[in-house]
Order: sequence, then structure tokens, then C-alpha cells
Amino acid sequence: MPAPPTKLRRVFDLDSLSGVLVALASPVTRDGAIDEAATARLVDHVLAGGVQGVLALGSTGETASLDEPSRRRLLAAVVKAAGGNVPVFCGVAQPQLSVARAEIEAAARLGADAALVAPPFYYPTDQAGVLGFFRQVAEGSALPIFVYNIPQFTKVTVEPATLASLAHEGTVQGIKDSSRDFEYFEAVCMATRDLPAFRVFTGSDTMLLASLAVGGAGTICGAANIAPALVVRIYDEYRRGDLAAARRSQDELYELVMAVRDGVFPLAIKAALQMLGVCEPWSAPPVRALDDQAQTRLRERMTRLSLLRD
Repeated sequence: MPAPPTKLRRVFDLDSLSGVLVALASPVTRDGAIDEAATARLVDHVLAGGVQGVLALGSTGETASLDEPSRRRLLAAVVKAAGGNVPVFCGVAQPQLSVARAEIEAAARLGADAALVAPPFYYPTDQAGVLGFFRQVAEGSALPIFVYNIPQFTKVTVEPATLASLAHEGTVQGIKDSSRDFEYFEAVCMATRDLPAFRVFTGSDTMLLASLAVGGAGTICGAANIAPALVVRIYDEYRRGDLAAARRSQDELYELVMAVRDGVFPLAIKAALQMLGVCEPWSAPPVRALDDQAQTRLRERMTRLSLLRD
């Protein structure tokens, strides 16, 4: 296991965290090993784009396909590269309670600032089960807990009333909602609006501008791996009240998101990062890459969006 960081880390005020956070890809080599040098390049790339934080080991980071030693190496590399300049969230997608708690403890030792925790999955559960899981995960946790709502992967929705109960009792400090369900997102904002410190982030890049309009804090998204400055620009334009500019930028982001949905997720994001010279195109094991035809389409669309030169 990598050694924890030795230098004193900055303590972040997560109660006021807003803006753009990146759901980082996990660079690996062709043999499936964590590419620490490429991870550092990726973090440098997104920080240069002005993002306010990073998430390691989310869905874009292929956490479910990485073994425990790889998860530890990846997180340690991200924490080192971030250098205390922005908060580092660590994704936890473990349906077994003790394993989820162990993942959070390991993330804290390695220097993460918060844990983004998916609800228990595989076996069907009800909202009472979701409440019990998060309450027990949070009990004695070394890190603040954020809920990860992504029902297309977990087949479990953390209902707004359930989330509001967890938020009002102080069990969880925020949510990343990747459901792509705007009515759900709006319901979450309404259910927690009396808690200004509760952070509501969209994980759906295409919904960023709309989510800000109903009270969202920002986004934790995958497209910001590729074009962090574009995503930050949407947030900044909205905050200064330039809605026409924000809509134009959101249109650009929509085009990029559609481009990287080609093929098996998240191979197009890895391919785009290779085109930008950040990392190799390989997925976590079982290793594969985006097919040639899809790469050609992606390159054409990224060139059209001025993300690549002709």
C-alpha cells in the first residue's frame, strides 16, 4: 500500500464548496497497471483548467474494475498530484458495509478530503436499508460522506425524502446525482434548500446550466477530464449573469458529451485523453481500447470543437 502523504494538508471548507469538480479517469498502461506519471499529468491538466476539486475512483475512474492495490495506488497518485491545492474526493462503491467503511478509512489515511459513497447494490433494497447503510457508514467515519446517486449502475435510487433525512441529521454532507433525471435533481434541491451547507452536485454534464438555475452547487463530471476550462466557463458565465454566453458554452459541452458517449463507457474519454497527450487509451482490466472507427469519429468531433488541431 502506498505511504500516506507526509506534508501537512490543507483543510477545506466543504460546506461552501461549489463550481466544477472532475470525475477523474484512471490512467492505466496496456498491462493494466496504474500509470502514476499519466495520473499526475491528468491532475495538472484539470487544475490548469481552473477546477475546484477532483474525484478519484468514481465511475469514470472505473473503480469497480480496479483491485484494492490499484485503487490505493491511484488515490495516492491523485492526492500527491493535487498537492493540497483542491479537495480530493474518493469514490466508494462497495455493497458490503465493513468493506465500504474500510475503503473510507484507507482513503483518509492516503489524504482524501471526502468520500463519495454509492448505496448498497446487487441485492434489492428499500429506503430503510439505504438509511441504515449510510448511517452505519458515517458512524465514526474519518471523512465527510457524500451520497453517490447513480441508479443506472446500482439499480438503487436514494429518494429525495431519504436524502433529506440523512442531510438534516448531519449524516451526509452532499450528493452527486448522476441519474440524468432533472425532476429528481430538482426534488433533491427542494428537499434540502433549508440546509445551505448541503452540497448538491450534478454528475450529468449536459444538465449543468439547468442544475445551477434550480440551486445546484455545480458539477462533478467526466467531460471535464477533456475540456476542464469549458466546463468552468459555463459555471463562471452563469455566476456573473451572462446567460446567453452560458447557453452557448453549454451547447459546446453538450456536443462534447455526445462525442464521448460513443462506444463502451469510458473508453471514449480515455481515447480523447490520449489525443490530448495525457495518457494511454486503455481501460482498466480487462484491458481494451476504443475501436478505430469510433476513434476517427471522436477525433473529428474534437477537432470541430477546437479541442484538437487539424
